[in-house]
Amino acid sequence: MTPQAADASRQFVRRFSRYDRASHVALMVSFLGLAATGMPLLFSSEAWAGTMARMLGGFRTAGLIHRGLALLLIAVFAAHLGKLAYRFFAQRDRSMLWGPTSMVPQPRDLTEMLQHFQYFLGKAPRPAFDHFTYWEKFDYWAVFWGMFIIGGSGLLLWFPTFFAQVVPGWLFNIALLVHGEEALLAVGFIFTVHFFNGHLRPEKFPMDLVIFTGLHPTHELHEERAGELERLSAHGTLDRVLAPEPKPVVKVIGALIGTTAVIIGLSLVGLILYAVLA
Repeated sequence: MTPQAADASRQFVRRFSRYDRASHVALMVSFLGLAATGMPLLFSSEAWAGTMARMLGGFRTAGLIHRGLALLLIAVFAAHLGKLAYRFFAQRDRSMLWGPTSMVPQPRDLTEMLQHFQYFLGKAPRPAFDHFTYWEKFDYWAVFWGMFIIGGSGLLLWFPTFFAQVVPGWLFNIALLVHGEEALLAVGFIFTVHFFNGHLRPEKFPMDLVIFTGLHPTHELHEERAGELERLSAHGTLDRVLAPEPKPVVKVIGALIGTTAVIIGLSLVGLILYAVLA
């Protein structure tokens, strides 16, 4: 490696704030915990479900943990909505609705998605992605869908006496079905597609630490998000987001947390496949 290349590999761009990283960790912990405690309840007739429930203190305890983690997830989601409201109304930040740093789907995302598929087939160059890619936006909005569908049905089942005063009884049967099936869909997607995009694809394997360190190496940014690097350079704002290399201890902690999450997630996917196919 040349000295110039070595210097470039030690340059980092700040991508996520401490709040973003803490929110992601809380989201990850709550989702993993909800999956781990919900599966024994959903597949209670399976032998492995009983073993798993006993490891958690029994089915009753698993249910209590499940509800506690649901509260954590709701709190994370509510805090995020509060942050969005503050940016929009107090800070009058309209860039959150449109532009390169917005999570709102835009025509560019469709163009980049089609070009990306062509790239997979060797028919086009890799798209010059900007700050957020089309699959990251899909993951982001999937959380909103999950919170309203899975979270809403979960609350209905958690407080049946209260909701029975305002909704018909047949809705509880639908809520029970929707809660379990949508949760399985979310678990299967997050622990396969999301994990692959985030960690298991060849250029990131075995772990992408950016969500834990908050920093993205500039040489990787050039390869993966050329549009963002070009935009920052053209506007003269690249120096504002440059940051020193993350401390080794941060990398180690991030790698341990991320690896643990991947192992647990893929193990749960294996149990789902076993329960459905066996």
